Amino acid sequence: MKQMKNNAMLLLAAFIWGCAFVAQSVGMDYVGPFTFNSVRSIIGGIVLVPVIFFMDGLKKRSGMSNEEITSLRGDTKTLALGGVCCGAVLAAASTLQQFGIMFTTVGKAGFITAMYIVLVPLFRIFFGKKVRPLILLCVAVSVAGLYFLCMTESFSLGIGDLFVLLCAFVFSIHILVIDRFSPLVDGVRMSCIQFLTAGVLCAVPMLIFERPEPGAILTAWMPILYAGVMSCGVAYTFQVLGQKNADPTVASLLLSLESVFSVLAGWVLLGQGLKGKELFGCMLMFAAIILAQMPEKK
Repeated sequence: MKQMKNNAMLLLAAFIWGCAFVAQSVGMDYVGPFTFNSVRSIIGGIVLVPVIFFMDGLKKRSGMSNEEITSLRGDTKTLALGGVCCGAVLAAASTLQQFGIMFTTVGKAGFITAMYIVLVPLFRIFFGKKVRPLILLCVAVSVAGLYFLCMTESFSLGIGDLFVLLCAFVFSIHILVIDRFSPLVDGVRMSCIQFLTAGVLCAVPMLIFERPEPGAILTAWMPILYAGVMSCGVAYTFQVLGQKNADPTVASLLLSLESVFSVLAGWVLLGQGLKGKELFGCMLMFAAIILAQMPEKK
């Protein structure tokens, strides 16, 4: 029963993130990409503040002492450094994604972004880690899927698809940075710092290039709030709670359904359907995503 509850929370997180692509697309009708990312990230950071107290309360009810809770937070300098580093990379990745969504469909953006699941193991080569042959196969399959999903008749990659592909590469770096710091500090606190950092960093080009009016931000309140509260706050909390004592393979598979939900959300809410060739590309990429998460056979 507990495992089913954890899986349900992970599935809800994937659903919220998939629908967030729609919110990001709709938000571009009212504000610029820097404005959208800045406001949503700051909201996401603020929303996580009560989550921090909630998680601390759960730890106390489980019988942990104040000293044990404090020790789990990690060194303050490491926590701040990890949050700022993650926030800087997140700002770059989310900005590329927002620019990409302006020129491509929600479904395409969801599947191309999910390529980070395949890219992360490949990036570990630069850190001296060995890569399984299966990962190389997944890279080949995902590239083939990318071809069917994005390549036009003139054999060129659309500007929006290119932005989102670059976003997937940067998100891969983001995951590696999180992997470096998350074992050392409290994950929710680091995430709160990273969202606030990303919001501040996106605010600089927002003020220089976009100079948004408060009225425009208020007009886009629904997609911004969804992206900030639901995608950053609620979904992240579901992920943290759902992954606790969950099978890592099952958890990653459920979370990767974000890409499928993005296609369904784009089709139902925005009427953005995909052609047969593009759906075949999605199938290939999703197969690569699933294969990349399969545990190594001992």
